[in-house]
Amino acid sequence: MKKLMTMARQFRDDDNGAAMVEYSILIGIIAGAAILAIVAIGGWVSGRFTGLCSILNGKGVLAGGGTGTCVASAGTGT
Repeated sequence: MKKLMTMARQFRDDDNGAAMVEYSILIGIIAGAAILAIVAIGGWVSGRFTGLCSILNGKGVLAGGGTGTCVASAGTGT
């Protein structure tokens, strides 16, 4: 009986499970914030490229004397 009581006290005093849950929640929050930041930065860069492309479309000078084109949806320009 004494051995059972000792095991019960050890189980009650063990904080490893609670700490693991707390760290798991923290990792989830950090991962969510990182994904959100990456998506936000990607949208910002895409918007800047589209704006720049619309400004420069038809105003570039090619080696042959013509004007360049910019296709924002394809991400290409000449």
